[in-house]
Amino acid sequence: MTENKKEGAIVWHKKKLTVAGLLLAILLAAFIIRISNIENIPYSIFPDEAQNGVDAQEANATGNYKLFYESNNGREGLFINIQAMSIKLLGNTTLGLKLPSIIFGTLTVLGIFLLASELFGTYLAGLIGAWLTTFSYWAINFSRIGFRAIMLPFILTFAFYFLFRGLRTKKLSAFLIAGFIYGLGLHTYIAFRVSPLVLIVLFISLLITRENFLKNYWKHVLVFTIAMFITAAPMLLDFFYFHPEHYASRTSEISILNPAVNQGNILPILAKTVGLSLAKYNFWGDQNMRQNYPPYPILNPITGVAFLIGLIYIFSKFFHLAYIRFKNKVRDERLDTYVFLLIWFFALLIPEFLAYEGNPHALRSIGTLPVVMLIAVLPFLWVAKKFHSFGHAFKTFVVSAFIFAFAFIAIFDTVKYFVFFGSSPAQHAAFQGNLKEVSNYLRSLEPATQKNIVTGSMERLTIKYLNPTLPNTAYFYPGQLNEINLTPNSNAVIIFTNVDWETINATRDRFPGINFQEYNNGFGDSFYTLKY
Repeated sequence: MTENKKEGAIVWHKKKLTVAGLLLAILLAAFIIRISNIENIPYSIFPDEAQNGVDAQEANATGNYKLFYESNNGREGLFINIQAMSIKLLGNTTLGLKLPSIIFGTLTVLGIFLLASELFGTYLAGLIGAWLTTFSYWAINFSRIGFRAIMLPFILTFAFYFLFRGLRTKKLSAFLIAGFIYGLGLHTYIAFRVSPLVLIVLFISLLITRENFLKNYWKHVLVFTIAMFITAAPMLLDFFYFHPEHYASRTSEISILNPAVNQGNILPILAKTVGLSLAKYNFWGDQNMRQNYPPYPILNPITGVAFLIGLIYIFSKFFHLAYIRFKNKVRDERLDTYVFLLIWFFALLIPEFLAYEGNPHALRSIGTLPVVMLIAVLPFLWVAKKFHSFGHAFKTFVVSAFIFAFAFIAIFDTVKYFVFFGSSPAQHAAFQGNLKEVSNYLRSLEPATQKNIVTGSMERLTIKYLNPTLPNTAYFYPGQLNEINLTPNSNAVIIFTNVDWETINATRDRFPGINFQEYNNGFGDSFYTLKY
């Protein structure tokens, strides 16, 4: 008996080492994919990203790191403050701005491994979930853009992992950590605000499936709640006491609940937005090149099919377990898992389908990314659990099919991102690559040259972020060109970031003999200069 125990312990130890090695390899692959050639893919820094960078630069300069940054329709401050630390370390660079996204995107892979292993009771589920996330175009894309939304999947996966770990182990420390992490979510991205629905519905499910749940877990619930309010308190005070206008932000302007938006036709509009929200996973994806590779769905074919099968499976198990719970009084804790996955998916879709603008929208629904990967794990896991009951020939077929499927997933989305998206002129246009070209041109000029840049308020943000201390630089709107005065001996240049022939030609008429030049890098990233 003792020998058997020792042998079992050795086998378990080797299994854990194997899992750890595979996980480490997956995490390394995730990090490499998310950081490789970050300076050039996407080609430029989009103005919304640059706004974060400019705010971070100002925070570093003044020491005023805010809870909430009011510009650009208002943004929660935690991610921007982390970006500020990165920029302080790495300088005003693309990597400095995007390193936090790269790190949170990679850590989300780890979080999905932990949560999948916890929910489904096997490390295999965790490894499959981590693999699907590592090579997901959706996950890769937002891990390489400096948007605060990338923190949401990270927060949700780790908060829910520690919550379910606490339910299993009954350790107060797990609930404490879960509460602290969850409370931080309010400091991340606006879509987080619907996530309490997940906790509420899960709590109801726990009351139904677990006898004397409150009696056994009231301390744990209290610890979670207190910890959550401790980390959420600064933002709660800001929203509901000091600056209630911050809570509304831009959501009311684009909400289908706004009478000015729905025009009294809320149900048809709701049906349309819900349909588009669901269709993006498998049929017709986000058409914004910054958020997806249009017109394709946001999931690759294999992950997409696995997600659909998994979703159908969860619905069937949910109705079956709910039926036997109320009909036969059978308590089955698996019901909590299925309720949790369903409410997470549909609740975190709310920010997308309640908005009328730009649907389907892979960014607003980024809170569903982890749960989509978890649901997609289920068909693979079902086959793996049945593996030992198969005959030799069918086992060979299953192994071959798994190798093909996981290789396809890794290659398909990676090639789509780095080859097709990376080389696409549409990608340059979507990220306004001409602003990067202007920034490079500005640095090539002599410091003494007076640089007059004609551009919009958002477009100038990318240039300002990449050139925060460039001397003799002034920005003008097209209507302000009368304020620019040049002579043939001027050491000055006028730069137009966008083609506006009426304005350009009118300026040329003002300065006879001035030289006009168009700069184009071959990807459609053009800008124009006037210089004596």
